[in-house]
Amino acid sequence: MVLRNSELWRFFIKEASNTSMAVLKFFCFLHVTRTYVLDVASIPGASMLPTFNITGNNVVLVDRISPRFSNIATGDVVIVWSPENPRKVITKRLLGVENDRVTYLVDPKHSDESNTVVVPKGHLWVQGDNIYESRDSRNFGPVPYGLLYGKVFWKIWPMKDFGPL
Repeated sequence: MVLRNSELWRFFIKEASNTSMAVLKFFCFLHVTRTYVLDVASIPGASMLPTFNITGNNVVLVDRISPRFSNIATGDVVIVWSPENPRKVITKRLLGVENDRVTYLVDPKHSDESNTVVVPKGHLWVQGDNIYESRDSRNFGPVPYGLLYGKVFWKIWPMKDFGPL
């Protein structure tokens, strides 16, 4: 009887160990995929109207590989860590990379005054598509390239918008 119980316990421990290892491998795979390859993100707010809707139900796929190889271009929609609040990510359109000249409206709600800047080395210029409701490089200046999280390339939700960006 004792031998039978010890065999059962050994079997139980072996199964628990195998299952735990499989779960651990899955989470490691998930972590590596989200960190270095592909991630899913939600786009809230009105700053990217009309590209994304205002309800905040926008779910997109984010390419994490392209920024590592500087495979981004003016016009891409990117996600960056906010220079003002490092716990927050923001979604904006890339309007300039290093050495580009960018002309922007200083305060589009109240005047037509514009300003031109040259994007410094190692920085990006990002702006929301809805310039009237966006906090972007016009407010906090060029964003260091190191704060670039990824490039948005596919809309998942809402289903009516499913497809490439």
